[in-house]
Amino acid sequence: MALTLTEKLIAAHTDEKLEKGKLIHIRIDQTLTQDATGTMAYLEFLSMNVDKVKTELSVSYVDHNTLQSGFMNADDHAFLQSVASLKGVVFSKPGNGICHQVHLERFAKPGKTLLGSDSHTPTSSGIGCLAIGAGGLDVACAMAGMPFTLVMPKVVNIELKGKLQNGVSAKDIILKVLQMLTVKGGVNKVIEYTGEGVKSLSVPERATITNMGAELGATSSVFPSDERTLEYLTLQNRSEDYVPLSADEGASYDEYYVIDLNTLEPLVACPSQPDQVRSVTDVGPIKVNQVLIGSCTNSSYYDFIKVASILKGKKVNPNVSLGIAPGSKQVLRMITKSGILDTLLEAGARLLESACGPCIGMGQSPCTNGISLRTFNRNFYGRSGTESASIYLVSPEVAAISAVNGYLSSPVREKLDEFEEPREFVFDDNLVLQPTFDGEVIMGPNIKPLPHFEAVPKEFTAKTMIALGDNISTDHIMPAGAKVLPYRSNIERISDFCFYQVDADFKKRCVEYGGGVIVANENYGQGSSREHAAIAPRYLGIKMVIAKSFARIHKKNLINFGIIPVEASVRADVLDELKVTINSSYSEVTIENITKGTTVVAPLSFEQEEITLLEKGGLLNLAN
Repeated sequence: MALTLTEKLIAAHTDEKLEKGKLIHIRIDQTLTQDATGTMAYLEFLSMNVDKVKTELSVSYVDHNTLQSGFMNADDHAFLQSVASLKGVVFSKPGNGICHQVHLERFAKPGKTLLGSDSHTPTSSGIGCLAIGAGGLDVACAMAGMPFTLVMPKVVNIELKGKLQNGVSAKDIILKVLQMLTVKGGVNKVIEYTGEGVKSLSVPERATITNMGAELGATSSVFPSDERTLEYLTLQNRSEDYVPLSADEGASYDEYYVIDLNTLEPLVACPSQPDQVRSVTDVGPIKVNQVLIGSCTNSSYYDFIKVASILKGKKVNPNVSLGIAPGSKQVLRMITKSGILDTLLEAGARLLESACGPCIGMGQSPCTNGISLRTFNRNFYGRSGTESASIYLVSPEVAAISAVNGYLSSPVREKLDEFEEPREFVFDDNLVLQPTFDGEVIMGPNIKPLPHFEAVPKEFTAKTMIALGDNISTDHIMPAGAKVLPYRSNIERISDFCFYQVDADFKKRCVEYGGGVIVANENYGQGSSREHAAIAPRYLGIKMVIAKSFARIHKKNLINFGIIPVEASVRADVLDELKVTINSSYSEVTIENITKGTTVVAPLSFEQEEITLLEKGGLLNLAN
């Protein structure tokens, strides 16, 4: 039978039947963590009493919490480095770069599986592997040698025809896909790219597309491993990692779409969702206060070639702040060596650290009511640190010409051939530490023990703690940013921030009533893989989340920590009293709104192992 590339990658890592919509278990070859999620992941891993990681490769990156406003982040970094050395994990120090950019450069391999505690882990699928984002506990289990459980995804084929025109980029391709499918259109699906247009895209361009596939809610996005893959691996001095991989001719897909690259134009995602996509010309010449180029989506050397081509001989508008953040130490050294950095600085750019930085809310918050153009992947409300700001997502080319003009502009008429693509890459791995398997774990005072959760009973009465609408992101539930991220290893303290940008009284109600139930609509929990968006509500006594639909990673995180996710349409206001009854087989739930006098009976579709997790109070209880 002809197989898709996705099916080939999965079949090579499981002995189970590939039945769409059913739980399967796949072997994980590589894992990655970053410091914002990694501290909790390694606390979970240590609780399992495993002598060393069981994967082929596990890498611990420090790229999120690099703004040192106190001892907490530095203590977390020391903890991560000590655990990595002791347990057999490669450690990428602060300054080495963003996890996804570095992993693509130095570690990702065609044909392998990669599980990462960051939703943008599918970046590496641009090289022909199957990379999946997950909660930290799932990654900890994978490091302990356990298979990863996921719903066997549907496979969506997006055929790329033609070739991108001047001023149009890979960012515009994924923005077009988001416009077509929306932020919930990829849930429990893998997006597979095929067609003649694929051959014209470099691996970093492919990685831009697979990176933002996370905004579709997709399990992953994959490109074939072909001549362009070999070209990139050779430049990285890793040609021995190359394996040719593609879908079989005649493979059958669940959905099929076509994008004609010849007719694609520069696009922009408008506030405050990545799928609010319009053409740059339709949005018009809106005045811009800030432009930021970087993040794991668009911070490769190839991106900065294009930016420098536009900025060469020009000056940034005096009313615009332009920040640039190379994605890795390799990229920073290469733009320095080639003269690109000098071109950018001469134009008036500000050089930021090779880290996630403003994308995760670490610095560079816009001014009040400001308009910020960013080459990032998310523009959720409040994520920038300025709630009144309007955040637009654009390509590096649009960002660069807009920084010069001072307003949103199209780059299609700009000359983009001033700089040649690289013929060799710079290699400097002195910020990458190999494990020594000795020493002791270093734990600062902000690193607290993991909380223990009992199972939620099948019958309970509780009040509604918050009632929400569609597309609630993990940024809404558990914000990031400089004020919050330092407490990622302290669940008691970080719970203070739970929903605080949406409803400042949420925690107060939870404390007063001993927790309760969350009610929402479509696509609850989209965005980041941060499991803190499940742990903190659980710590505050949340027993159940009732929503019309859930994002894949967050739903799994809820189950992992013993919160019962129920897909149902329930009308409830804050402090409405609900009586919940789950039948003995976990196949049906009755939700009676005592306050309103209404009752909803909804089916449940848990697999047996999910029921076991809920009955145990979560995956950590089962793993121990």
